[in-house]
Amino acid sequence: MEQLVSGLKMLGFDHVLNTNFAADLTIMEEAHELLERISGHGTLPMFSSCCPAWVRFAEVFYPEYLGHLSTCKSPQQMFGALVKTYWADKMGISANQLFSVSIMPCTAKKYEAVRPEMIDSDYYDVDMVLTTREIIRLLQMTGINPLKLEDAEFDPWMGEYTGSAVLFGASGGVMEAALRTVYEKINGRALERLDFNDVRGMKGLKEAAVDLGGKLVKVAAAHTLSNARALMDQAAAGESPYHFIEVMACPGGCIGGGGQPLTRTNEQRVRRMDAVYQEDRSQKIRKSHENREVQILYEDFLHGVPGHKSHKLLHTQYSLKRKNP
Repeated sequence: MEQLVSGLKMLGFDHVLNTNFAADLTIMEEAHELLERISGHGTLPMFSSCCPAWVRFAEVFYPEYLGHLSTCKSPQQMFGALVKTYWADKMGISANQLFSVSIMPCTAKKYEAVRPEMIDSDYYDVDMVLTTREIIRLLQMTGINPLKLEDAEFDPWMGEYTGSAVLFGASGGVMEAALRTVYEKINGRALERLDFNDVRGMKGLKEAAVDLGGKLVKVAAAHTLSNARALMDQAAAGESPYHFIEVMACPGGCIGGGGQPLTRTNEQRVRRMDAVYQEDRSQKIRKSHENREVQILYEDFLHGVPGHKSHKLLHTQYSLKRKNP
């Protein structure tokens, strides 16, 4: 990652930040929302809303059940909203002088960035999305090989991340990261073992149960929209046994995203998943609520969770969409 920072600076980027920072932030907001819903303030089961392809699918085919979706923006959109408010203020840069480029494994992120709701910074929060495949081409076109470069650090205020943030790349990772934080918030003690192996792997539907304050909370993680449809049908019929459901549209999650280097088999996706879990294990801090830069954000700018400012910048709403816009 640090070599990639060097490569991006050579391409002409003035500042390089890390969307994993916003993944940790997403967990903070999503964990609080889940706790609120479990306590009776909201619709259950709650479905994750990080995947724009899944959100679009729900808006087209299940508009009357959109209350099941978390109101949290994806890490990309939380990140964009904060770059042009919080980060711009910290750096002393006017928001109208910023052009924000997001590098994503997902082609649907391009659609997400231009949704009309995504202007809570008073500008389009994300100005351009490049897929990982596109950034590879850009590096090749300019003759830059990051593997031959010295390491460089991410710019301050939105560059720190934890092992939980890395997990977002794999199916089940959002669920696992959220459980690490929710468990400690409710039970008031650290998990003995951070890994939730029941929600890992390439199985289309994975489920687990965890004791939260004496209440057995059931969770599920699904990838591909056929599995998502089955879970939403179950929820629509009032028959879902789950409290929280993570959905990723692509096989294996974001590691199998439409913007990634192409693969036709699960072998490469499994290797990418293994790399995600190894990266998580290698981090000194593995729980989102222990990210110091996120803590500073809440202290200096958002003034706690939940709050009016966090709701305006970090949450959104969904509505009926036509099949062919």
